[in-house]
Amino acid sequence: MTSNRQYDLVLLGVTGYTGRFCAEHIVQHLPTDLKWAIAGRSAEKLESIAQELKGLNPDRVDADVLVVQLNSIELNELALKTRLVINCVGPYHLYSTPVVEACAVNGTHYVDVSGETPWIKSIIEKYHETAKANGAIMIPCNGVESAPADLLAWSLVKRVREDLASSTRQIDSTIKEMRSSGPSGGTINTILTIFEGFSMSELSKSMTPFSLAASPPPKNIPRDSILEKIFGVRSIRDLGTVTTSPSGICDITIVQRSSSLMPELYGQQFVFRQFLSVRNALVGVAIHIGFLVALSLLALSPVRWLVKKFVFAPGSGPRREDSTNDLLEYHAIATAESAPVQRVFGKITYHGAMYPFTGLLLAEAAMVILNEEEKIKKVSRGGIVTPATLGQDYVDRLERVGCIIDTKVLQY
Repeated sequence: MTSNRQYDLVLLGVTGYTGRFCAEHIVQHLPTDLKWAIAGRSAEKLESIAQELKGLNPDRVDADVLVVQLNSIELNELALKTRLVINCVGPYHLYSTPVVEACAVNGTHYVDVSGETPWIKSIIEKYHETAKANGAIMIPCNGVESAPADLLAWSLVKRVREDLASSTRQIDSTIKEMRSSGPSGGTINTILTIFEGFSMSELSKSMTPFSLAASPPPKNIPRDSILEKIFGVRSIRDLGTVTTSPSGICDITIVQRSSSLMPELYGQQFVFRQFLSVRNALVGVAIHIGFLVALSLLALSPVRWLVKKFVFAPGSGPRREDSTNDLLEYHAIATAESAPVQRVFGKITYHGAMYPFTGLLLAEAAMVILNEEEKIKKVSRGGIVTPATLGQDYVDRLERVGCIIDTKVLQY
């Protein structure tokens, strides 16, 4: 981790809900000699958080405090001081394009938890080549959207390649269970404002499965039947009854980008689908139709105004004591290209609150990049890439903090 830059990492947006959890994980779990700083716009808020963090682990080096406004001059100065920026300033499409630009131009590594597919599409188009040329590894969507789905898909593809000596034709993934105490104010605000920040045409284009892919779609993509399109429900062998997943749009685009960045691992014909597990078909139809209705309503500004009156304010969220029973579990089936057809089952599980989980996903990804940047550049070729490009090093670090991935070759 040798570098002539002042810091190994800077956490930008630490005063936000997710940023606070990320800072706590850094203090409690990352190396005590890490050179780091917390950054934001309010000196008073930053100093208060810095004092709180000191009490969590007195053995570690204290974080420096950097006051920075979100303009190009100050962000370029910030990017030049550090090897990596963890960015928790959202909604990203409103505030974080200058952060991405500063990191791309200055060859500074970057991770965030955006989940805002239209914005991710725009920054890839604007800054991917610049970041790649300057040696930056930049990973958006490294939170609950879409690291679990991306890492599970990568682990399955790896198992197919190693055990079956084959590319992977298709992965069907489902959120088997997601128990959460609810979204934060920042998450709700992002959903509401994204309808105001992008045209319906831009939103539509970003929702296609291959909108973020670095290469053209494969041929012979599986097609949904008319009934599946209308009702959203289907039954998948070994996964059961599934329906439309609200987070599937983002997860699918990220996994397909991973496959296009690493075709030698995934294969040229790889296709990924994401669903939500349900008890029965009736529940699945209700969720599918409810999701479509909700999207339609949120496109109306009076509805968005009304929703804002009844949700957490940005920067706040569920209480810690309400999140003790949170659980995230994905199941997936990978189908090999080889004949006869062989299949691999996988699951990823995390017991714990979702926003601290998001914070640890950021912090652990940052450490992988800092420790293994040359390996990651070789695998991903650099630029704006995906969580899966961090590979086994990331999987191993997450397992040590409670996020477990299991895969097995099915014998039938």
